Amino acid sequence: MKMKTTKQNDVEIVSLDGELDTNTSSAAETHLNELRAGGAKKIVLNFKALDFISSAGLRVLLANAQELQNVGGELRVCHLNADVQEVFDISGFSTLLNVFENETIALYGF
Repeated sequence: MKMKTTKQNDVEIVSLDGELDTNTSSAAETHLNELRAGGAKKIVLNFKALDFISSAGLRVLLANAQELQNVGGELRVCHLNADVQEVFDISGFSTLLNVFENETIALYGF
């Protein structure tokens, strides 16, 4: 999996490419932890190029969403393909996280 981070105003935008699974979740967790340690409170995860997410990936998202919420921040996700959306729907993550159609909408009102 590849991760590319850009910043727009005070929002960190992390674009993920590939699969967020058992093999890659620790790298994603480390990257998000580093962003939070650097003071990031607003993070958008862009899943436009994410092909698959497993329960290990979902755990990373939930842990980071909770950590951000504890400091008055927020984690948002956007651009879920049909397969990733199905995983979110089945697992209940569609209601646990703020999911947006695209990055522009995810950034609006942050």
